[in-house]
Amino acid sequence: MNEPLLKVEGLKKYFPVQAGVITHTVGHVKAVDDVSFEVYEGETLGIVGESGCGKSTTGRMLMRLLEPTEGNITFSGHKISELSNKELRAVRRDIQMVFQDPYASLNPRHTIGKILEEPLIVHGIGNAKERKERVMSLLNIVGLSDFHAKRYPHQFSGGQRQRVGIARALMTNPKLVIADEPVSALDVSVQAQVLNLMQDLQREFKLTYIFIAHDLGVVRHISNRVGVMYLGHIVELADSESLYEEPLHPYTQALLSAVPIPDPDFKREAELIKGDIPSPSNPPSGCTFHTRCPHKMAVCSQQVPVFNEIKPGHSVACHLYDEAHRNDIKQSN
Repeated sequence: MNEPLLKVEGLKKYFPVQAGVITHTVGHVKAVDDVSFEVYEGETLGIVGESGCGKSTTGRMLMRLLEPTEGNITFSGHKISELSNKELRAVRRDIQMVFQDPYASLNPRHTIGKILEEPLIVHGIGNAKERKERVMSLLNIVGLSDFHAKRYPHQFSGGQRQRVGIARALMTNPKLVIADEPVSALDVSVQAQVLNLMQDLQREFKLTYIFIAHDLGVVRHISNRVGVMYLGHIVELADSESLYEEPLHPYTQALLSAVPIPDPDFKREAELIKGDIPSPSNPPSGCTFHTRCPHKMAVCSQQVPVFNEIKPGHSVACHLYDEAHRNDIKQSN
């Protein structure tokens, strides 16, 4: 297999909790806790999970918008986690981001043309004429028109603003685009249009995506592989078809059982997850999901499960699939 475009090893992000009149650290919020994965050129890796699971924090650390507490990020042979700000600027030309809120991520005081031209100016790409041509070209590619360059963000709909956000991400011709919930703030009728646009752009520009979302249906539509996050950990990682047809982790099974099926005759019993997601400042011992898991065993509260490859290309962190418990599973099936 080819070398991965992006390799993440043992990534952690702990935010300090301050207290007292003379502020001092009394604990840490473990937003991301030992996450590892690889992304290969030309694929789309989806990252899904409940709100607060750490998926957006992971995306921001990949661009060093947030500094990792620990871990290594290697992109195209460069260790991003060790680069200086000057060196990082050169690498960021090849990694761009599409943000969740298409309005908050655009400067309301600048025209669309100026917003799109800014990445080219920052990275010293082209002269004024070439930059203008690039702006007009990208506007047309994402389904907007030349005259939109003179307008301001507030003059656009949510879907149009997200098209501008996608165009901005493509201005420097990046290799990797990190899309942080790019359609969650849009109407359902517009979501499909934006997703189809992203897939068309991926084929045209040979892009690699990391697609962060909480909507499992959206992720299935666009992703080649999917990683499921829970409380700062990736608990399951597999190709999209395997994950949706045969989820292994109890958390993934519960999430998928809640996805509506557009068939009135289809009946499926939802596997309800009991309780609320624990606080990342005081996560449970052992497996962080054991407080809500219907298959909880004694070992779950005592030992952290190892992230193992159970089938080719399908990895899971769950004691149900430890060697010691596999015979029990086979007998129960």
